[in-house]
Amino acid sequence: MSEALLLSVIEKLDINYREDTKANEEKERLIKEMREILDIMRDKKLEDGRSLNCLVSDLVQMADDALHLYSMNWLRPSESIHSWIGEIKKQMLKLGDDESNIRSSQNVEDDKYVVGLEEDVEMLLRRMIVGGGFPKNVLIKGMCGIGKTTLAREIYNHPTVVERFERRAWVSNSTHFTLKELLIKLIQQVVPKNLHTSSLLENMDNRSLRDMLCQHLEGTRYFIVLDDVPKQMHLKSFLEALPQEYTGSRLLATSHTTSINIYVRDEDVHQMKPLDPKMTWQLFLKTINHGNKLTGKHKFPMKLEHMGKQMLRKCGGLPLAIKEVGKQLVEKKVSGGSEWEQLLESVDFDSTLKLLEPFYHKLDPKLQSCFFSMAFYKENITLRAEKLTQIWMAGGVVDSEYECKPYLDGLVNESVIDCTDKSMEYHMNPLLHMLSIQKAEKEIGFEILRNNGNNRSSESPRHHRVIICCRDKFNYSTDQDKHLVSLFFHGGGYLDASPSYWKSFKPRLRILDLEDFGLKILPETIGTLMELRYLGLRNNYIQELPGSLGCLENLEVLDIAQNFMVEVPHIIWELHSLLHLYMSDVICREPLRIDTLWNLESLTYVSVDNCKLSDFEKLISLKKLGIEELDENSDVSKHFASLAQLKSLEHLILRGYRFRSMPCLDELAILHSLKTLKLDGLLAKLPNNLPPNIESLTLINSCLDEDPMPLLGMLPELRYLKLRNAYTGQQMVNLHDSFPRLVVMCIEELWNLRNIQCAKYAMYGLVKLEIHDCPHLDTLPEAIERMYGLKELKMVTTKSIAEKIRKSGFISKIMIVNINP
Repeated sequence: MSEALLLSVIEKLDINYREDTKANEEKERLIKEMREILDIMRDKKLEDGRSLNCLVSDLVQMADDALHLYSMNWLRPSESIHSWIGEIKKQMLKLGDDESNIRSSQNVEDDKYVVGLEEDVEMLLRRMIVGGGFPKNVLIKGMCGIGKTTLAREIYNHPTVVERFERRAWVSNSTHFTLKELLIKLIQQVVPKNLHTSSLLENMDNRSLRDMLCQHLEGTRYFIVLDDVPKQMHLKSFLEALPQEYTGSRLLATSHTTSINIYVRDEDVHQMKPLDPKMTWQLFLKTINHGNKLTGKHKFPMKLEHMGKQMLRKCGGLPLAIKEVGKQLVEKKVSGGSEWEQLLESVDFDSTLKLLEPFYHKLDPKLQSCFFSMAFYKENITLRAEKLTQIWMAGGVVDSEYECKPYLDGLVNESVIDCTDKSMEYHMNPLLHMLSIQKAEKEIGFEILRNNGNNRSSESPRHHRVIICCRDKFNYSTDQDKHLVSLFFHGGGYLDASPSYWKSFKPRLRILDLEDFGLKILPETIGTLMELRYLGLRNNYIQELPGSLGCLENLEVLDIAQNFMVEVPHIIWELHSLLHLYMSDVICREPLRIDTLWNLESLTYVSVDNCKLSDFEKLISLKKLGIEELDENSDVSKHFASLAQLKSLEHLILRGYRFRSMPCLDELAILHSLKTLKLDGLLAKLPNNLPPNIESLTLINSCLDEDPMPLLGMLPELRYLKLRNAYTGQQMVNLHDSFPRLVVMCIEELWNLRNIQCAKYAMYGLVKLEIHDCPHLDTLPEAIERMYGLKELKMVTTKSIAEKIRKSGFISKIMIVNINP
């Protein structure tokens, strides 16, 4: 039966001829995939059974969808169709081995270990209820084990949801999961039992099942949860089965990725966060006390609370890990009776890492390569986007700059890293960091040495190394691995290695990173590393760079920022391959020569008095520039005239000199190519005109006496605005039709601000509003009620103001409200 169905599908595809060559190529690709699946069925001698019938039903549906796209004159079927067919092929190969792991139960009972989800529940209920009557999809996103299912269960069983929705259904992903199974499980929950039987449903095709589901949901307000949605699953036919009537129905999905085949608006993605230390401790205590296995003197002693919390830091607030550690400790205590101190010191995270293995295997191969490189960095640090991508390029993980952003976005989409509140900064969970180390050691020749070059983890060649140093004398071996591509130093101490140590890395070393190491002297022999592409020296105590640095003719990134008063030699301008140069507070014996660095794309920061105006005009590739030490005596008009010649310049940062006021910046308006502008320092007044194409503007420590909003509101392309300690007045006024394209506004540390007024249609398209540390701003503008696009309000204020605003009616229609004292 199944083989006959597949043959009929192949025949239907084969006779559907189009004159378009590309369309026919895509058709042949589909037919080839179908024939491969048919061969698998014959080779494995699969007989008709429930799993096989479900898979074949999906294939028939895929073919119907592809034919429909051809009929609509689309050149090629959706890539999600090919992805799902590939997944079906994998499941076919597993058939006959073990079908016992198909999950049939739908457990939506309350979780006994739930802590710290109150704010998440409140935010999601707002999304479920606010937003009109049309059906809407909401996604709970986060890494494996962070509590997505637990949160979805809290919402599903919440009294508000139970009362509001007439039909509720919950479907969880399983090892073998098909569209047909999804439809059957939904029908079993929303269609009266007297209208169907299991055998009847299993004998129906996907289209008939879809029609039955649609018929019984029509005219009702339904709430459906799809738990752990696989990104390969082609859900088009399922979504078509959901009525699109004005009933206020909702679909809630959980996934580790946003790359699922369900349309979800950005504002309807709920990003789960790890538990804070307080909630982590509460969950740990609940876990070890559950079931009363520990009684009397065997219970966890509160005198060891500090030690326990230190151990739990390695869990990174991940509920899966916290529970796993708690269960492990209870089992060891019950079976062995060891002292709690010994148990806490012997906690093994291997079992937790095994639970995270499927999360790793879901990553695309290229993202796995990026995942390996996360092992190079310290645990729990903030990762800068520019550093991540530059090291990928220097190490050959990506081939070009254009690949970097998609892979960076991919890591965020797949919940490998999270965005911090600051843009372009990221954080990785400590357990995922452990997993990246484990995988990197196995897959890419990575090792960690602790202050001794002889304690290598493997005798096989190493390509990537992290050396962790203490404050003692640096111990090393001169018999270094000649295959090293990257070398990272963590910890701190002085690096007194001999010249032979550095020369031993000469053949292949491309990346050397000593950021935050506490280094005082960079050896002259650094110039022997001729293949070096990335040299990271940020945040050290280096006073002078050696002249041999000029020998690094292949160097593309040099980061010497946050080395107070470091002397930069004239020889640095011989680094013709340099793409990115980061400095601050440098000493130069003579004006900086930047005219020879014609490949330079990033230059931050140069003193306004230490560079030649004419040199800027030669940096035709420059995209980002930072200029510091500006004061009222600085003549910047000529600088701006030179910068106006740079058509690639999109990002400009201007810093004032200590507590002096910056000069008049009226000439900024001639920089038509600028997209982002950051002004950091005292301003007597705003420029009369700003670059017309500015999309992002940040004012920090400007301390303006005059309200900046009337002038800023005239910028036609402005989408992001941040004001931090930028205005000293008590009132800000947004005029009629001001900020026509503003999406995000963030105001911080406006200590005197008491009132914000918004005229009609001002900031009409605002989506996100953040207010931090404005202690006298105790009310929000009434115009917020007219800002129909406003989806998120985040506010950090006093306890009394927070309570007052929560009770106000202004925020009732905002989906995401986070007000904290």
